[in-house]
Amino acid sequence: MAKFEGYKDIYVFVEQKNGEIANVGYELISEARKLVASIPHMNFDVVGVLLGHNIKDKANDVIKHGADKVIVVDDELLATYSTQFYADALTQVINAFKPDSLLTGATVLGRDLAPRVAARLNAGLTADATKIEMDPEKEDEALLLVTRPTFGGNLFGTIICPDTRPQMATIRPNVFSMDPVDESRTGEVIEFTPEFTDKEAKVVVKEVIEKVVEGIDITKCDILVGAGRGAEDCLDMVAAVAEELGGAMCASRAVVDNGLADKAIQVGQTGKTVRPSLYIACGISGACQHVAGMEKSDMIIAINRDPQAEIFSIANMGFVGDVKEILPLLKEEIIAAKKA
Repeated sequence: MAKFEGYKDIYVFVEQKNGEIANVGYELISEARKLVASIPHMNFDVVGVLLGHNIKDKANDVIKHGADKVIVVDDELLATYSTQFYADALTQVINAFKPDSLLTGATVLGRDLAPRVAARLNAGLTADATKIEMDPEKEDEALLLVTRPTFGGNLFGTIICPDTRPQMATIRPNVFSMDPVDESRTGEVIEFTPEFTDKEAKVVVKEVIEKVVEGIDITKCDILVGAGRGAEDCLDMVAAVAEELGGAMCASRAVVDNGLADKAIQVGQTGKTVRPSLYIACGISGACQHVAGMEKSDMIIAINRDPQAEIFSIANMGFVGDVKEILPLLKEEIIAAKKA
């Protein structure tokens, strides 16, 4: 008898708000497809779990993004996010269908929901993961290897949950890429009706005040120019280059900690994860904490006066020199190119 008989498939909690599905759900479905492809002998499916009210019509979108099946839990009590009812509903889904793994976005909602569900199931949960893969040495089970930063981001550790199911992990948005939509893709939609034994909310939300976001959201920028410790003396020039390129400036933790940039534009393990088409790293050494937040950029150009800087190991193109001397020249070339 198999150790975890009856547990099968990789499930993805597909987060939605007001009927709008968060991209992280699609990113995780795309990554889950790679995981199941690496263990073809297990014959696993990728299953999306969609909670809300009047959201059944979104199930086909989830399938087109890569899910084989979608479990829809539609109830008035799930119209807006409630820790109590969402945890109840998701726990019931897991108990009913027995997924081998469950992936959730490390969003505000996901970070609230996942640990509560894990506690109810007595299951293991790895939070804030940056990499997931299957153990190639395990042929009789799908053992998930989940890598996350530890010791303040100075080290990375790989965590396994060999004794419980489902294996659970929360993963940061923008860590994985989203596969293109396949309009021809078809799948199964399963409607699940939860049984709420207590329909009286323990916590009542009387008013929701939307957060006013000031400035630019760097996670949505296609071009970013990053300022590190080596560019602290010329942040205005970094910003000017970013503006000429039609992008935005971001910063490393060192620059933010020194009070020279806002936390909102910090890139890295303790900041935000970005995936721009172009990332220019100015005076950034390439510490693993920062690299974890930008290494998936399509094109990385590094400028650093230290030829041995770690940033050059991941850069597509590198310039060895003083940022204060190179950036003005770069700005002039950009302006000239735009006029040509």
